[in-house]
Amino acid sequence: MTPDWLKSLNAEQPVLIAGPTASGKSALALEVAATQGGVIVNADALQVFANWRILTARPGRDEESLAPHRLYGHVAGDATYSVGQWLRDLAPLLSGARPILVGGTGLYFTALTEGLADIPPTPAGIRARASARLQQEDLAAMLTELDAATLARIDTANPMRVQRAWEVWQTTGRGLAAWQDDTPAPLLALKDAQPLLIEADRDWLTARIERRFDAMIANGALEEVRHNLADWNPANPSSRAIGAPELIDHLRGNRNLKDAVDAAKTATRQYAKRQRTWFRSRMGGWRSILLPRLLA
Repeated sequence: MTPDWLKSLNAEQPVLIAGPTASGKSALALEVAATQGGVIVNADALQVFANWRILTARPGRDEESLAPHRLYGHVAGDATYSVGQWLRDLAPLLSGARPILVGGTGLYFTALTEGLADIPPTPAGIRARASARLQQEDLAAMLTELDAATLARIDTANPMRVQRAWEVWQTTGRGLAAWQDDTPAPLLALKDAQPLLIEADRDWLTARIERRFDAMIANGALEEVRHNLADWNPANPSSRAIGAPELIDHLRGNRNLKDAVDAAKTATRQYAKRQRTWFRSRMGGWRSILLPRLLA
């Protein structure tokens, strides 16, 4: 039975679906597409990479056959890719068939609906220094070098966000917050879309994370990681796929498979917690949806 809230969606207006990892976003996007039509567009920073399908929970080929999918796996695994590049890739899709954007990268959604500052690209040398520092030090050292306005605005527990803010400061001599204050108009204002935020009970989500990672292993995630082993570079953005560093460690003989899987599940739970924190702080105007427990 189609829920009333889904029936109430405007079939002509873009739909935005955000939620923590393993919460059922892709299934919901497919339901919207099956009910009303539309093109499913990726808004997840890791599902853009071609070298991961299983480990990043990209839609499978069976799912892709049910509705058009865009911006999944279209970036080489050794390439850099930013939210600005994603916006440029997305822009032409907004004028075609009704897009159903789905993902767990809150920054993508806020950049889309609030605008993105036109920050100069980070030189390779500065990015390499930042990556090296993150491997050699904790976040505290980088945080001491950021301005107060930026510190108040970013997730200071998220290494990717701290690294990005540090790179901007080193590249431009100007804080990330200052750049954000000069943000141009968004590609898609929130008022012109139908934003849905999946709410997930913590215990329910934890159980789904555990089962999903076990299913990933059963469906070939370890072999997928093995295919990435020869070219593994922790500085590549694609190497941030949740669970990849832990399984790489296992394949290199540094830990047994059970310990690697347990650590990957812990990393996934921590990631989901960071996502929920972002959604609470930045997506107060979104419509909350509690998916049926049938998804479990």
